[in-house]
Amino acid sequence: MTNEEILAQFGPREAMEYDVVVVGGGPAGLSTAIRLKQLAAEKGKEVSVVVLEKGSEPGAHILSGAIMDPRALTELFPDWREKGAPLNQPVTDDAFLFLTEKGGVRTPNFLLPKNFHNEGNYIISLANLTRWLAQQAEELGVEIFPGFPAGEVLYNENGSVKGVATANMGIGKDGEPTDNFQLGMELHARYTVFAEGARGHLGKQLIAKYKLDADADPQSYSIGIKEVWEIDPARHQPGLAVHTAGWPLENDTYGGSFLYHMENNQIAVGYVVGLDYANPWLSPFEEFQRFKTHPNIRWYFDTPEGGKPAKRVAYGARALTVGGLLSLPKTVFPGGALVGCDAGYLNASRIKGSHAAIKTGMLAAEAAFEAIVADRRHDELTAYPEAFEKSWLHTELNKARNFKQWFKKGLPLATVMTGIEQFVLRGHIPWTIHRQKADHLNLRPAADCPRIDYPKPDGKLTFDRLSSVFISNTNHAEDQPAHLTLKDASVPVNLNLAKFAGPESRYCPAGVYEYVPADGGGERLQINAQNCVHCKTCDIKDPSQNIVWVVPEGGGGPNYTNM
Repeated sequence: MTNEEILAQFGPREAMEYDVVVVGGGPAGLSTAIRLKQLAAEKGKEVSVVVLEKGSEPGAHILSGAIMDPRALTELFPDWREKGAPLNQPVTDDAFLFLTEKGGVRTPNFLLPKNFHNEGNYIISLANLTRWLAQQAEELGVEIFPGFPAGEVLYNENGSVKGVATANMGIGKDGEPTDNFQLGMELHARYTVFAEGARGHLGKQLIAKYKLDADADPQSYSIGIKEVWEIDPARHQPGLAVHTAGWPLENDTYGGSFLYHMENNQIAVGYVVGLDYANPWLSPFEEFQRFKTHPNIRWYFDTPEGGKPAKRVAYGARALTVGGLLSLPKTVFPGGALVGCDAGYLNASRIKGSHAAIKTGMLAAEAAFEAIVADRRHDELTAYPEAFEKSWLHTELNKARNFKQWFKKGLPLATVMTGIEQFVLRGHIPWTIHRQKADHLNLRPAADCPRIDYPKPDGKLTFDRLSSVFISNTNHAEDQPAHLTLKDASVPVNLNLAKFAGPESRYCPAGVYEYVPADGGGERLQINAQNCVHCKTCDIKDPSQNIVWVVPEGGGGPNYTNM
């Protein structure tokens, strides 16, 4: 049944009224809600705020490296230390390595541009920080509905955003309501703030509807794949932050690694690959596994004599919005706003986005509060982008505006030009480089590219996808429609397999897509939606944009801890 048919049979939906509805319970969305409640308390006003979160709890779907710049958090909560915010491990040393297959060269710290320095920053679990932010929000009176994904944007007759509707629950694989069916509910608001993270399902629709990206460069994305390990104390250096570039990627492919020494003898190790890569044989997941075998890296995972064997305890993946300032769409439209990575505020040159998420959430909240006090509704919160342009965040992103673009010209030139722009010119750059192509348009035919044969995993240091997904605690109700949808079911075989050798079987880090023998001969695409970790890579990288990620039933997906 279509949604319209379901509404005709089971509707109308129950509706709830709020001043502000926030879609997404990550750092950006929770900071929006918190700041609204702070302002209401300061001014003696009543402002009703609700946050919808598709995960089973705030933080369940949150994954980041992560090194956090606490600047925005300090603005939101000057007393965050006293309140127990989980920023416990300051960065104690930076190491930046350029790797070859067997060796590497460390750049002296005094030659590193400022964007690669992390003095005053903290190695954190962003998932745990999100849980803490949710506690602060609830103490201020914010309503949080975990397990309720927003599945639909609602519009007023004049075209402004009215609010959102949560997805229906209890729809079977055949698209028919089951005995457990629950109709979604509508949440109406003066203003709706979208904070879904990179490649937001509804944010993507809003950008298209209102042509918010008409004056921006095409957005660019990367995939970040991460593991958390417990290692022997002799190999652990609390606060050490290691970044690498070079091997195993070719010089024409954007990417690199991080290895952060957290608390309790744990390290977060991860790999980032730009989704503008050209060779369809490339697998970001396998590149990450191969990276760990480098002598300079595997040392951390080896067991010293008489020591404690290293153990992998967590895995996950997530897309990053890395286009920066030049790819930033218009962030307001009638009745709503985009904040955090739903818009694309991450600073790729610093490999940091949580501070930007918190800051933009605060700026949007301040604009919305001003409008509510003036008894406005459903208009454009123009004060939000105006405040951003005057903020320290705009200054920071403007200094890094060319960072991603240089890497399309190869690692050697990108390294030199980043050094000139950030070290010599200190970010005061007299030129601007624009991008012209969306990431998915860069994929070349498989026949024109060298095949990459990856080594088999050993199950100790390197692993396969399915064992990795297992420790991400990913789960979806089996009797529900697949949330990885195809516009045209013939495209995977006729185009993706025929021309690009089935790249979705390689770019997905969770084994969702695989080509299997078809009943009538040949092959067909099998979608294992149960495995999906909600990284959104397929929605971004599919060469004809035929794959569309939609929200699954509430609470489905990964359940990250300490990620």
